[in-house]
Amino acid sequence: MNELDHSRVFRFADMPVNRMPNGGQSFRTTHGELLTGEQVALHGSMQLAGTVPNPAHRIEHSEVMLVQEGTLEFTHDGVTETAGPGSVFYIPKGTLHQVKNVGAGPAKYFIVAVGGDVNKADAKGIAK
Repeated sequence: MNELDHSRVFRFADMPVNRMPNGGQSFRTTHGELLTGEQVALHGSMQLAGTVPNPAHRIEHSEVMLVQEGTLEFTHDGVTETAGPGSVFYIPKGTLHQVKNVGAGPAKYFIVAVGGDVNKADAKGIAK
């Protein structure tokens, strides 16, 4: 059974943790197909203050990112924006982008990836 065929709670304590060399973490929530047919991957990420972020990259799916804690610098389309808790980033397919923690403490955010190559991205454990 697909985890996304029914309503449910994904508990943070049950999410597998992927630890990055720079000290960051990714928390895999789920991956599957919605009843409407779209592929979706859900995961949380954490970047420590003062660490080098993942390099700018393009994605072949769309993403929505919700900042939960900290301050992130979001660079996309030649523009840099800074956002804090409660802010939402939208990243359409093909956008060159990067997120960097520019705050004093950890930055935590949650990502919803839809369509395209979410199977490939989720399998690699990619954290943005």
